[in-house]
Amino acid sequence: MKPPQLADRLLKFFCAPHRLEEVQGDLHEEFQYQLRRMGERRAKRWYWWGVLGFLKPFAIRRKSMKYPTTTQPMNPTMISNYFKIARRNLVRNKAFSAINILGLALGMACSLLILLWVQDERSVDGFHANGDRLFQIYERGFYDGKVEASYYTQGLLAQELKRVVPEVEWSSSLEQSRTATFEVAGKINKADGSFAGADFFSMFSYPLVQGTPETALNTPEGIAISRKMAEQFFGKPEKAIGQTIRYQDQDDLMVTAVFEDLPANSSQQFDFLRSWKAYVKENQWVNNWSNTSPFTFVQLRPGADPAKVEAKIKEFIYQYTTKTAGSHTELALQPYPEKYLNATFKNGQVDGGRIEYVRLFSIVAVFILLIACINFMNLATARSTKRAKEVGVRKVVGAVRSALIGQFMGEAILLTFFAVVLAVMLVLILLPAFNELTGKRLFLPFGQPVFWASLVGLLLLTGLVSGSYPALFLSSMNPIRALKGRMLSARLGFGATFFRKSLVVFQFSLSMILIVGMIVIYRQMGYIQSKNIGYDRENLLYIPIEGDLVQKYNLFKDEAGKQPGILTISRMKESPTLIGHHRSDIEWVGKDPGLLVPFADAVVGFDFLKTMNLKLAEGRDFSREFGTDSASYLVNEAAVRKIGYKNPIGKSMWWGNREGKIIGVLKDFHFNSMHQTIEPLIVRLDEQQKWGSILVRTEAGKTREALASLEKICKELNPNFPFTYQFSDLEYAKLYHSEQVVSQLANAFAFLAIFISCLGLFGLAAFMAEQRTKEIGVRKVLGASVPNIVVLLSANFLKPVAIAMLIAFPVAWYAMDRWLQGFAYQVDLAWWVFALAGLLTVVIALLTVSFQSVKAALMNPVKSLKSE
Repeated sequence: MKPPQLADRLLKFFCAPHRLEEVQGDLHEEFQYQLRRMGERRAKRWYWWGVLGFLKPFAIRRKSMKYPTTTQPMNPTMISNYFKIARRNLVRNKAFSAINILGLALGMACSLLILLWVQDERSVDGFHANGDRLFQIYERGFYDGKVEASYYTQGLLAQELKRVVPEVEWSSSLEQSRTATFEVAGKINKADGSFAGADFFSMFSYPLVQGTPETALNTPEGIAISRKMAEQFFGKPEKAIGQTIRYQDQDDLMVTAVFEDLPANSSQQFDFLRSWKAYVKENQWVNNWSNTSPFTFVQLRPGADPAKVEAKIKEFIYQYTTKTAGSHTELALQPYPEKYLNATFKNGQVDGGRIEYVRLFSIVAVFILLIACINFMNLATARSTKRAKEVGVRKVVGAVRSALIGQFMGEAILLTFFAVVLAVMLVLILLPAFNELTGKRLFLPFGQPVFWASLVGLLLLTGLVSGSYPALFLSSMNPIRALKGRMLSARLGFGATFFRKSLVVFQFSLSMILIVGMIVIYRQMGYIQSKNIGYDRENLLYIPIEGDLVQKYNLFKDEAGKQPGILTISRMKESPTLIGHHRSDIEWVGKDPGLLVPFADAVVGFDFLKTMNLKLAEGRDFSREFGTDSASYLVNEAAVRKIGYKNPIGKSMWWGNREGKIIGVLKDFHFNSMHQTIEPLIVRLDEQQKWGSILVRTEAGKTREALASLEKICKELNPNFPFTYQFSDLEYAKLYHSEQVVSQLANAFAFLAIFISCLGLFGLAAFMAEQRTKEIGVRKVLGASVPNIVVLLSANFLKPVAIAMLIAFPVAWYAMDRWLQGFAYQVDLAWWVFALAGLLTVVIALLTVSFQSVKAALMNPVKSLKSE
């Protein structure tokens, strides 16, 4: 009898008739290969021993039969054969293969996107050559029994640190960014930039195309511009040096340097920088140590110890001001490359920031990949009965366990390879939308060997993790019981079942944590957007005061006020959305000499309250009817509580050396993000300020007509400047850009996690239904109805979900409570949030398992009991 004939007879003997067609394509070649190795004579003897072996206990048969073994390494023929079997399995089980590949691909695509984002976040500001010696100064304020910290510092601090502290090699101030209009030979463009110290380009690694770091910002009349800006105005960067550029239609500046366009992974973004000397010349408040507004950066000399320098400058400002007993201010250092990810303060210390989101999503990426791998395990195990006889035959023919493990691990890696290819394609498709959502410029670095090495590592790691349990499970089957169809009862004991259900519990625990997080973040974002912040953000827009509008503001106000759709007009030095300037030299009658209280300060024009729709707690607004109002003040309720005046109207206050009366008390309103409590605010009148914003309140539903009128007036009164504007509600939304991004990412990841988890539940449902096929057949024969069987099968899957709730809810509560602590004003963690998350999970789980439950319940019991 030749090997092909022996193979046919063995297949017919080992396999039930209804299974013969299913397995013979895969196993026929394997049988022939194994039998050829034994030789015809030995094969015949082995065949008859195998037949007789089924009449004896397995242990006796093992001793009496001389099994062929495959202890030698697998040769190319065997490997090729395994690949054929793997390919045929994938083709034959198309739905199973598609679900498995899709689950893995989604998990890997999600992880790749998150890892690209995390890598980009961690690379921000990491390119500076002297980053290990570059620090930003921040201040700790001890007053009123509290400790608060801020990056706002004194305007004189940078130059004095360099002059007094030997360890400081370079230092620079940097004012907050602003938009300005430039003109060269009739060409007008807007650009964002700021004022910086002369050492700025010596400290930061922003390469200069033209000019030198020493001369770029050393004169008040000089300006450094970006390559993009130089090309816009002068064609080529080298043509820009020494040329004159008109700034805000007021100053003619000379281009002293051209720097390369800033990289996307720079937290600082600007197209021009003016000399700090020019800023000091225009702002006399800089010379007062009680005022804070700019940022201060220092670069230490090589070998300087940052801890010793920080201790030395701790009370540096008291060399220039008097220290009080009740409150004081300290200086501290923060490594500049760490600032982007760690910019939140708690009790005066740096305590997290964006780094928390980086850590969170790194964990999410790992967990989602694990969920996908768990799905592979469950789905592969659920299909294991389809290959039970194949494993049994291979073992009987002589395949050792290591060879079987290698085969199934190879199949897992092959399937993972297809998933990796699909994942890369999904990432390429989703990257544009992901970049738009996150505001990044992410891309897949195909040209970098590290990327390909990472993909290979991901392939091997995912393949090994996802294929490990199915490989160990299938390779450990008892061949006799597997061939007799009793594999399930033999192998699926409590431990195996418990392990698979534990995996599902883990999946749904993470999914419910993400669902709770999604609901809480959505509620907090909705609360921020809908909360009454003290003024009306709707139908309010800002127009920059620039060019001829500086002198023609009153004319603009008169003309615009006559136009349809425009209700009121005022002006403000800063944006009402973000007031960053503070003063600590505010005095009042009865103030404790040891008390140091920083006040946010604002300079406004007439009709400010009416335009903003602010409410008065008492008193009145600034009015042209009172000539003394230019020396009067408005304060908010937080300021009154700090001052302690019981009847504040008419009481005196001092803004530096400027004495004035309180004429009105504003009800508290938010002029910073809700991460901060409302600070004391003092407001004074000044209609002669040279910059700032015109505030325009438009009539609801007539914004388009109002904008057309405003544009026409601006072109007539300020023809050299393009008409630009910003809506208040959009500016307000920018304060929470990070939270909005996190909210949308959380929504996407929560949906993806629950979807992938449902694939795992689908796998477990298929496994359980297949395991209980004969039980279902017996129940139906005895009279059980389809609904009864569906309920019986579905109820088992609610237990893992219920256990997942017990695990997920405490973790979700802790994580969300900690996240909400970053907001001074927040929603409550209501019980119904967790109830809703649990209900959603249960409904989704029931919908997932119902398909398999109904399918199993509708099965013809004759087919399921046929082999008995």
